[in-house]
Amino acid sequence: MKSQALHGHLDALLLSVLEGGALHGYAIIEALKSRSGGTLNLPTGTIYPALRRLERAGYVESEWSTVNGRERRTYRLTAPGHRALAGERASWQELSSTVGRFLGTEPPPAAAT
Repeated sequence: MKSQALHGHLDALLLSVLEGGALHGYAIIEALKSRSGGTLNLPTGTIYPALRRLERAGYVESEWSTVNGRERRTYRLTAPGHRALAGERASWQELSSTVGRFLGTEPPPAAAT
């Protein structure tokens, strides 16, 4: 899936992945890939700018650590991030319900004459 298809939803997906606990960048990318069954195989050039944007917004915090001699940044959800995720979920439910009325498998209702 191309990152353009996720426009407007990537932040919510990242917040959701971080809801399970702190992760470093590569682990976030792997979690997206795993939870999507391989459909979301997004490059670092898509993920890291979004994580920085979420950090500037106060939804995510990060810290540097050294693991096996390698520096890596670990991200975690903040309290405002948890609230933002709840709002994103509510918005997604409304959007998917509305779009489903048009693109779902049910035929549209007959037009009134």
